[in-house]
Amino acid sequence: MKIILELIGITIGAGAVGGAIGYLVRKNVAENKIATAEETAIRIIQEAEQTGEAKRKEALVEAKEEIHRMRSEMERENKERRSDIQRQERRLLQKEENLDRKIESFEKKEEHLAVRETFLSDSQAKVDALYQKQLGELERLSGLSTEDAKKELLQSVEEEVKHETAMLIKDLEQQAKEEADKKAREIISLAIQRCAADHVAETTVSVVALPNDEMKGRIIGREGRNIRTLETLTGVELIIDDTPEAVVLSGFDPVRREVARIALEKLILDGRIHPARIEEMVEKAQKEVETLIKEEGEAATLEVGVHGIHPELVRLLGKLRFRTSYGQNVLKHSIEVAQLTGLLAGELGLDVKMAKRAGLLHDIGKAVDHEMEGSHIQLGVDLCRRYKESALVINAVEAHHGDVEPESLIACLVQAADTISAARPGARRETLETYTNRLKQLEDITNSFKGVEKSFAIQAGREVRVMVVPEVVSDSDMVIMARDISKQIEDQMEYPGQIKVSIVRESRAVDYAK
Repeated sequence: MKIILELIGITIGAGAVGGAIGYLVRKNVAENKIATAEETAIRIIQEAEQTGEAKRKEALVEAKEEIHRMRSEMERENKERRSDIQRQERRLLQKEENLDRKIESFEKKEEHLAVRETFLSDSQAKVDALYQKQLGELERLSGLSTEDAKKELLQSVEEEVKHETAMLIKDLEQQAKEEADKKAREIISLAIQRCAADHVAETTVSVVALPNDEMKGRIIGREGRNIRTLETLTGVELIIDDTPEAVVLSGFDPVRREVARIALEKLILDGRIHPARIEEMVEKAQKEVETLIKEEGEAATLEVGVHGIHPELVRLLGKLRFRTSYGQNVLKHSIEVAQLTGLLAGELGLDVKMAKRAGLLHDIGKAVDHEMEGSHIQLGVDLCRRYKESALVINAVEAHHGDVEPESLIACLVQAADTISAARPGARRETLETYTNRLKQLEDITNSFKGVEKSFAIQAGREVRVMVVPEVVSDSDMVIMARDISKQIEDQMEYPGQIKVSIVRESRAVDYAK
């Protein structure tokens, strides 16, 4: 234990001595570094003082040089400004001199103008006096006052303008016809040549042939019950007269007439004619006619090449098979209009399918016009709207008789095709009374114009020739009168095709040799 304590004491003593020695060594090292640092600092300060002095001198020199340069520039600028000021002063002096000269010239001109104005005033007074004197002399010599002379001059100018207007109208119409007729004739003739449709003329009666006259009694039945049953079920009148081996079915509804005809033919073939059998056959005939209507409508759409039409519209198209207009079958007419419209649209580069669709449906209102109130145009528009047809088709249906303005070229083509189909020779026929009334109305319209001596409707009402009094109607007035007559005919009459207005004026000079 004692040894350990001694060893610890020796270790502590050695550590104290080592610490003292290390402290002394570090102190010497630190003093040496401090001395070195002080020397370095003194050297750096001296170098910095020397560098600063050199830069101060350099900056001073540069400043002096800059001051000198700026002084030189200022002097140069001042010199240039003085030169500019001197030039401007010289220009101002020149302008002042010019202004003085101009003012002097204007003063002289004013004096001259004042003298001239005085002279002109005196001359104007003399001219006015002379004009009034000459005007009075002219009125005395001519026997016309100033107002009368003005009226005569205006009248002559009016006549001249009227003549020029008439000539201009004539030239424009001739030019338009020359430019349009050739192309229109080409397109329309091509369309007509490519389209051919059969037309069936049907009347309000149908005739059913009988195998013998004894069948008439069986059709009438005991106390007329068979004929009454048939008339009640079909709504058609049976006319049994002295016509051999024939029964006439009379009725305005062609569908009902067709039902009655088919039922009667079946009854004749069957031989058993009594009320129960009649009812059965009428029911079968109604189904057959309904099937026929549907087939005719589908056949029409297939023939034209129009698809996607509502089934109800297709059925109504089939009903047109039994509808006629002036003897023209409306279904055949609609097919023909559709084909013509499609051909015309193809020539003009329009939508052919849409044109055919509009042409096929343009008279669809005639399928229900005997069942509902309103014109076939309005009924057709309502049907097309109900079954979601396009606005273009609706407008074509509404505008094909000119009730509204056409909104597309296809609507115009439908109008043209409808007119072409209706105006074809033999397509339609009218009663004698209607025909004569139209001729009389045509002549009455032309006779209502001032200066008309006589008028004649010729060529079945397709042309009217008007004889005018030459003293009342001049050559220039003829052009305007022809146009006015045409407009009035268009407004007051309904007719297929077109009516030509020809005005004839004859001037004669008569003298006698004695």
